[in-house]
Amino acid sequence: MRLIWSPFPYRRPWREVKVPDIRVVRDFRDVFRSLQGLPPSRSDPFTIELEPGTAPISKAAYRMAPAEMAELKKQLEELLSKGFIRPSTSPWGAPVLFVKKKDGSFRLCIDYRGLNRVTVKNRYPLPRIDELLDQLRGATWFSKIDLASGYHQIPVEEGDIRKTAFRSRYGHYEFVVMPFGLTNASAAFMRLMNSIFQEYLDEFVIIFIDDILVYSKSQEEHEMHLRMVLSKLREQKLFAKLSKCSFWQREIGFLGHIISAEGVSVDLEKVRAISAWPRPRNATEIRSFLALAGYYRRFLKGFASLAKSMTKLTGKDVPFVWSFECEESFAKLKAMLSSTSVLVLPEPGEPYVVYTDASGIGLGCVLMQRGKVIAYASRQLRKHESNYPTHDLEMAAVVFALKIWRSYLYGGKVQVFTDHKSLKYIFTQPELNLRQRRWMELVVDYDLEIAYHPGKANLVADALSRKRVALARKHEVESLVSEISTLRLCVISQEPLGLEATNQADLLSRVKVAREKMKPWLKLREKRVPSIGYL
Repeated sequence: MRLIWSPFPYRRPWREVKVPDIRVVRDFRDVFRSLQGLPPSRSDPFTIELEPGTAPISKAAYRMAPAEMAELKKQLEELLSKGFIRPSTSPWGAPVLFVKKKDGSFRLCIDYRGLNRVTVKNRYPLPRIDELLDQLRGATWFSKIDLASGYHQIPVEEGDIRKTAFRSRYGHYEFVVMPFGLTNASAAFMRLMNSIFQEYLDEFVIIFIDDILVYSKSQEEHEMHLRMVLSKLREQKLFAKLSKCSFWQREIGFLGHIISAEGVSVDLEKVRAISAWPRPRNATEIRSFLALAGYYRRFLKGFASLAKSMTKLTGKDVPFVWSFECEESFAKLKAMLSSTSVLVLPEPGEPYVVYTDASGIGLGCVLMQRGKVIAYASRQLRKHESNYPTHDLEMAAVVFALKIWRSYLYGGKVQVFTDHKSLKYIFTQPELNLRQRRWMELVVDYDLEIAYHPGKANLVADALSRKRVALARKHEVESLVSEISTLRLCVISQEPLGLEATNQADLLSRVKVAREKMKPWLKLREKRVPSIGYL
């Protein structure tokens, strides 16, 4: 036996999770405990098949700040105490980095890009989403179960453990359980879940990676089904994360749809980007909206006649008068763009196309298949994102699309079009900053190709990324109007001249402040956008 020294003491943690008094769930408190030690031996452990002729890849550890070093030591100790990692002498070695989570804590990540490039991809088939949803006819009760750190619940094949090795300031380690960041991890997890719940599939259970949906036609049935599923999790020593589970629901969100006794409907979040589009306030904003609507005019019956009243307002020297006819056409076009005649159910076997765009004010993207729209999405830039360089901002739009449409894009071929030419070289870029490393950890799960598409041809995503400025500007202008309305011009005053002069000086200073606030919007107006005008 070969002993390898470790700088950390071995402890096995045990943490109870308080389970509320929920029918059936209260009888399975052990299923919701935190992960305890190594998972049991499974019939299908995680394997890493390499391309022929591959030599071990080892890279130097990344430099870390003192605070990160302290966090690294703490998390390595925790992984060792749980038995998830062990000291290694493998010739393989990936560097370690940290990703900051929303709550401010740090998540330990391994940069497995080198290993992923030489790994044979697992093309495990995913179920058709429309076929999954067809099974729900007649169901009236629903529960959704999300597994806790699902990847760590699958052991790595003994012969492949050495390939997961990573380097750190505190030593060389390797994973005994499946780590995050490996290209085939999601496929392996899906395969495991299907094998465990095989007898329940198409009966009362839907599985999509680590999400389990239990559906039933009555309360009595649902109690029985829920008990069977939780018993299976207990039998297989699989643990669920209570905070991400929902039980005994009459309406529930799953795979981008809202499921209820009435049937399956599209999640309103998918079309919020269109339905929340503000009413145009000038000719430029009309052009921006019509650029989006016109791109899909072949799907919109009577588009030309509907858009006629708004198109007239974009003519040269035409006064901007928003009539009732314009309002009616605007509302109808938005409704048609968000209708099922445009937003279609995807075909998982067919490739997806995503158009993305980023501007100085927002991110926009469109998910398409066979030339038809599946979903729109956009959001305003967060405060810190406004400082991103253009390259990172465009990549942020790609990551935004991958996150919100994961249930569609995972497992299939995805072609992403961007109007930033250099972005297509991100996968071969030798040096990445911390932000890009974090994004690459997410991207490795996808069969992704990034292609260049000129901005003029990328009208839809471009319009979505820029339409958010109208919402932001609306709030800013309302604030300015409110402030300016408090300014009082002292045309007639009974006060002594000295006091009147003081009021006028105060007025001038307040006007200057208001004018300074308007400068950013004046600069934006100077930057015209080809084909859709400027905002």
